[in-house]
Amino acid sequence: MKEVVLITGAGGMIARELAKKIEKDYEVRFLTRKKKQNKDFEWDIRQGTIDESAFDDISHIIHLAGANISEKRWTDERKKELISSRIDSAGLLLNTLQKKKIKLKSFISASGINYYGTTTTEKTYTEEDDPGKDFLSEVVVLWERAADDFKEKNVAERVVKVRTAVVLSEQDGALKKMVPTIKNYIGSPLGTGKQYMPWIHVDDICSIYEFALKNSEINGAYNATSPQHTTNENLTKKIAEVLHKPLFMPNVPSFVLKLIFGELADALLEGSRASSQKIQDEGFQFEFPDLKKALENLLKKNQ
Repeated sequence: MKEVVLITGAGGMIARELAKKIEKDYEVRFLTRKKKQNKDFEWDIRQGTIDESAFDDISHIIHLAGANISEKRWTDERKKELISSRIDSAGLLLNTLQKKKIKLKSFISASGINYYGTTTTEKTYTEEDDPGKDFLSEVVVLWERAADDFKEKNVAERVVKVRTAVVLSEQDGALKKMVPTIKNYIGSPLGTGKQYMPWIHVDDICSIYEFALKNSEINGAYNATSPQHTTNENLTKKIAEVLHKPLFMPNVPSFVLKLIFGELADALLEGSRASSQKIQDEGFQFEFPDLKKALENLLKKNQ
């Protein structure tokens, strides 16, 4: 019989693509707010309810649930939601596993490359570096602490935390927002454009989760970011190049972004490099380490 993998964050792009990748080797189930298919099981994080039959015979959980960081302005209420959607959801999983006396082979959790702080420096961060001190860093630290509880409370044999960079996909995320502006000749870099923008192709992030799932020696935190670094300005130019579109517009001034997005603007205007050497040393190979080739693969339908 196939081992059972339970995936949270069923409505997200990564969950859908990852399921396609691993379903030949595993029985995949989803935790979702509304059941749409047989492999869906409902939960309500706010109410603390969950369909416990989702946990029958499971061996692994891949925890991808979490409200979108860049979707709305960070009001006090939104900040609470960003934290709760990650930490309370993990707590509900943990409590259910304890109640049912289940021990997982692995608990693999999404995390964020923002762990190191929302700042622009020439430093390239590794997993050995300390966390930053801003709001996004706080979110990621709490997120990872919730994941570590599964190991510390003997509910999972191992815990993997995938510190995810900006995921490039034609379906969702940053690329979906940037492409229409560039196609309509109004695309431009943000702020100085010099801020680094750690990125990863959607196929590679899904492959990292698959790699972590199938290799029991994988433990702890890993940066999930392409080995080729880029800035916001360079990314914008590469998208334009692949789409064969010129860039006419001046950079979007920082003050405009701050007026529109408030504190969230810092996440758009600042960024540093992060190293993916640790996951590569474990034997993982990126399919799309080169930015231009990654964009060509993703945007070929738009050309």
